[in-house]
Amino acid sequence: MKKIVFVAALVSALVGVSATLLTSALVNKQTENVKHIQAPAPKAQWANLSETGQPVDFTYAAEQTIHAVVHVKTVYKVESRQQRGRSLFDYFFGDPFEGDDYGYYNQPYGYNQPRESRGSGSGVIISPDGYIVTNNHVIEKANEVEVSLNDKRTYTAKVIGTDPATDVALLKVEATDLPYLSFGNSDDVKIGEWVLAVGNPFNLTSTVTAGIVSAKARSLGAISNSDKMNIQSFIQTDAAVNMGNSGGALVNTRGELIGINSAIASTTGMYAGYSFAVPSQIAKKVVEDLKEYGVVQRAMLGVALADLTPETAKHFNIATNDFKGVLVTDIVSGGAAEIAGIKKNDIITHVNNTEINSASDLQEQIARYKPNDKIKIIANSDGKVKHFDVILRNKNGSVNFVKSNDELFDSLGATLEELNTMDLRKLSLQNGIRVNKLSRDGKFRTEGIREGFIIEKVNRQRVNSIEELKEIFSNATGAVLIEGIYPNGTREYYAIGID
Repeated sequence: MKKIVFVAALVSALVGVSATLLTSALVNKQTENVKHIQAPAPKAQWANLSETGQPVDFTYAAEQTIHAVVHVKTVYKVESRQQRGRSLFDYFFGDPFEGDDYGYYNQPYGYNQPRESRGSGSGVIISPDGYIVTNNHVIEKANEVEVSLNDKRTYTAKVIGTDPATDVALLKVEATDLPYLSFGNSDDVKIGEWVLAVGNPFNLTSTVTAGIVSAKARSLGAISNSDKMNIQSFIQTDAAVNMGNSGGALVNTRGELIGINSAIASTTGMYAGYSFAVPSQIAKKVVEDLKEYGVVQRAMLGVALADLTPETAKHFNIATNDFKGVLVTDIVSGGAAEIAGIKKNDIITHVNNTEINSASDLQEQIARYKPNDKIKIIANSDGKVKHFDVILRNKNGSVNFVKSNDELFDSLGATLEELNTMDLRKLSLQNGIRVNKLSRDGKFRTEGIREGFIIEKVNRQRVNSIEELKEIFSNATGAVLIEGIYPNGTREYYAIGID
């Protein structure tokens, strides 16, 4: 389970590749002190009443859910440590890499020895043929993934695809007639509605907790990497969620899957009042894309944003007494918004007739679409209400679908191998990936790369793993510059075109 720390600082939240939510002193501090707030306990006579005044019955939803929620176990292969000497702390607390659970005792101090690290979380079966949705952070970089059902059956799972931007991942097990949950519509969820959180905290079998929806379209204010999107529009609840619940189900009283539990607000790593779930409307779209394309086809509006408050209006010299909508603080040149006629300082109020009151609202709406989808945006521009027809674009600025890493690497025609520490030491290198085999018609061979070539840098970025190489290629446009060396010491540079 991720540990969320709230700060009063400039924070980014992307809509497309450059949609930025400004959260400095000028911007809404809505989540700054959320970890210190405890929701008051409901009065006893109201605690279990539905909208009709009848007692709320959670048993149906629980029965529908517990058998569809699985325990996810992961194995990571890591090196024990880099060469170093003992420190004072090692003598008092011991070396964390000596005498571990995997039998690596009595190795020479500082010797790099592979070992295993394990993790766990939850997942939700979403089809009878074995598709399972979980969090990306549960299975990220795992070498092995195993899922256990509530009836103790276990399966080895294949990772179909991941989406770090929404923290959603899709797994597949080879099985049939599995219990599963259907996606509900998170748009219909109301604040104050009863919900259940189901997962596997503390390595237990499926565990159910109840609470209410505390807020929607919540942004946690976490800073995203400059080269990655970070879509935040969570359902906030006060259902108890702990470590191991990551990737579990958030369901309504009808047993419909309305969210994937993803994070908690905590200073200790344990539940402290609030938990956050990826809305089902976002998770469903991500899952569909991963199944069909192997990669999320993410639409970009091409704007930077700030929540509209009296402070931001004053700072950006916006004359308004109506603080509904979200302020466009910048425009990406050649992006979908600019082409449609949207300008800096416009205030977006609606997307396809859905009211927009925050940057996270807008993020949630845009995240549902693919490149080349058409949407209608209403905005206040120069004091007038204007309507814009927008054709959304991909991260590269075109209306085409993005290829998955597998498709991309198929076109390169190369079998790659990560170098271990001993290989790097022999070659006097700090990093690198070896080209082992080349196909006859791949781009690597066409551009002159020969087998045995060691890739050190791509577009001036050091490459330490195949995943890093894929990440660089997937974000590149036009062409990439590859720098590396052959075992005989010959250094070469190659330019590879990217479709």
